[in-house]
Amino acid sequence: MKALMRVESLTHIYNPGTAFQKTALDGIDLDIFPGECLGIIGHTGSGKSTLAQHLNALLKPSSGRVLLNGEDINADKKRLKKVRERVGLVFQYPEHQLFDVTVYKDVAFGPSNMGLSSEETGIRVREALSLVGLPESVYEKSPFELSGGQKRRAAIAGVLAMRPEILILDEPAAGLDPLAQGELYRIIKAVNKEKGLTVVMVSHDIYMAVKYSSRILHLHNKQVFFGTPEEFSGSAPGKMFLAGHNGGGDE
Repeated sequence: MKALMRVESLTHIYNPGTAFQKTALDGIDLDIFPGECLGIIGHTGSGKSTLAQHLNALLKPSSGRVLLNGEDINADKKRLKKVRERVGLVFQYPEHQLFDVTVYKDVAFGPSNMGLSSEETGIRVREALSLVGLPESVYEKSPFELSGGQKRRAAIAGVLAMRPEILILDEPAAGLDPLAQGELYRIIKAVNKEKGLTVVMVSHDIYMAVKYSSRILHLHNKQVFFGTPEEFSGSAPGKMFLAGHNGGGDE
């Protein structure tokens, strides 16, 4: 299967040439395939969020490339807006970015900013809110009146309304209670399985990554190690590393 996105020899160095220089990623290779749900795990500081932000050009590599359908996403600054429409990134605690007076208007911001008609925007807003399980009764409410889990889902709907080809979620369930976490993961699975949306999910929770992903990438000591959920389930991932289990994303 041809990769939808390819990461080639990606290195990222923070504060280069200073006393605070730090290499976060070092020569990372990665293929992301259409329709998969790729779980990215690793300890705090392993570079998970740094990698996620490279996938929609929020960060530019110190060296290496990120290709979307064979095109370098950083090759033309004028096309970065289009890249970010095609590769949607949901940050940790995305509800902190809610800002409009109603849920409907907040979700409509992205499609409207793409230059879509009010009719098309409305279709996308309703579709996205339905996908995340928010009823029409909340459309005209302030997003700040919603529960924590509902706010998170409204923020995700704002990205889904732009109909990205790839959805990247950075710690999507962080800070939610177990009930809200379970509901959110079920929504992510439905969007991936039923709608065929390619999903990349960054998580420190190995159990949830294994349960909801079709393939796992573990960032460890600036290297990447791949495995199936079954290989990670019920055993310490470190056993795989000691066995030299790694790869460049081939299936």
